[in-house]
Amino acid sequence: MEHASGSYDFVVVGAGTAGCVLAARLSESGAARVLLLEAGSRPPLEAMSVPPAWPALAGTSADWADTTVVQTATGTAMTWPRGRALGGSSAINGLNFVRGHRGSYDAWTEAGATGWGFDDLLPYFRRSEHTAGRDPAVRGGRGPLTVGPASPGHPVAAAGLQAAAQAGYPRAADISGGLEEGFGWCDLNIVDGRRQSARDAYLTPALSRPNLDVVTSALVHRVSLDGHRCTGVEYSVGTGVFSVGCSGEVVLTAGTVGSAHLLLRSGIGPQSDLRAAGIEVTADLPGVGANLFDHPMSGVVYRSAQPVPAGQNNHGEALGLIRSHPGAGTPDLQIMFVDVPLRAETLPGPAIGQGYTLATSVMLPRSRGSVRLASAEPGTPPLIDPNYYADPRDLHTFAAGLRAAREIGRAAALDQWRGEEVLPGPDVTDDCSLRAYLRRNLRTYAHPGGTCRIGTDADAVVDTELRVRGISGLRVADASVMPSAPSANTNATVYAIAERAAHLIQAQSPADGTPSRTA
Repeated sequence: MEHASGSYDFVVVGAGTAGCVLAARLSESGAARVLLLEAGSRPPLEAMSVPPAWPALAGTSADWADTTVVQTATGTAMTWPRGRALGGSSAINGLNFVRGHRGSYDAWTEAGATGWGFDDLLPYFRRSEHTAGRDPAVRGGRGPLTVGPASPGHPVAAAGLQAAAQAGYPRAADISGGLEEGFGWCDLNIVDGRRQSARDAYLTPALSRPNLDVVTSALVHRVSLDGHRCTGVEYSVGTGVFSVGCSGEVVLTAGTVGSAHLLLRSGIGPQSDLRAAGIEVTADLPGVGANLFDHPMSGVVYRSAQPVPAGQNNHGEALGLIRSHPGAGTPDLQIMFVDVPLRAETLPGPAIGQGYTLATSVMLPRSRGSVRLASAEPGTPPLIDPNYYADPRDLHTFAAGLRAAREIGRAAALDQWRGEEVLPGPDVTDDCSLRAYLRRNLRTYAHPGGTCRIGTDADAVVDTELRVRGISGLRVADASVMPSAPSANTNATVYAIAERAAHLIQAQSPADGTPSRTA
């Protein structure tokens, strides 16, 4: 439909991973009238369905194509991809479906997010997925997402797993399950050779429901407020501006950047920032837009001794989750075997087909950044500052990851593939030069979160049921609510957050599925 009017029981803002889940779950009883708003266009790009084509989706119409502010650590701004389409980032990401280690979720409860530990999330992880050959007590068998390892696996990844074993790391039977450390084939969102996004798995089967309306190319300006009650949203399609009412709840699923940005434009956030932008303060919530985290990525790039076959899956089919040192309380590093020479755009290196990477990432970063207003005008991009390496401990952990990747990269199992180490290069060995390299070769892993975090303290944005503090009828249910980073690619966790959000909302609704008018 071109635009919506009237009033709905639920309005879901953002049709990314979480939005597709919420729209499908909240409309499935048929009783509640649900509206899903998405800024991207409806037709999918052809490359979305082709798993190895995902790098080419950056900068397209399906990407917000954000740019960070200049980073203190590097002296440069960075491109920051995030999905702008039905399916959101699940339609343009690298297709890895991996839970973090349970320790990274249990840290959430320790920080005040009661009820959000690994065991609490497990039923919702399981509810989202359909797996085969996994432990049914841990993995799901009836969910909308069909996930599993690459078949067949890339030979560089297979050699990498053997190399990790030769370097003394354990082999994980199910590295995507959240209970193991070591190296293994991870699950992917690929079904019959094609990407399966949240749009494919959740939204498309629900589109025929008469109680679900979907409006695309819809830029939401702000949520509508009557005092401290959310009553709907204001949005535009083209040059037309529209308002839609909500008798139940508005659920923000616009992502780490989008949900925080929308709250700020609606007068919900740090009062000093809002007043500086000329926005009337409705709720002084200093945590909105704060606590931004991301997994920084770098790695060891090799020129290959023989041509590297073109990847048929997602270019990163196998990975390891390890500890940076024996005293680390939980695994804090990921090393992935990537069949292309992945590096910062500014650095030279081998061409595709002539190199490969042991990509390395800090999984539990301590550095925190922010999302702030650049202007109150709808459509103006926000100021995004991931503030990489603000905490020097991240660089220390990262350097340990590079050393581990090098050790694996030199193992005999990779002899047939290894030509020469191009990056960081054999002369880069001491701490000072490794850290300088990590500043030069820094990429976003595109796993941001934290800007509307769950908690009970004064800086928390949502409570443990995802309700925005001080505002009734408004929740947030996406990666922005994570108190800290899970030790994995974030998409599987977003599915679980959204599934749990749907359960929380439905549990507060009458038996007919419509929301309580006093919610």
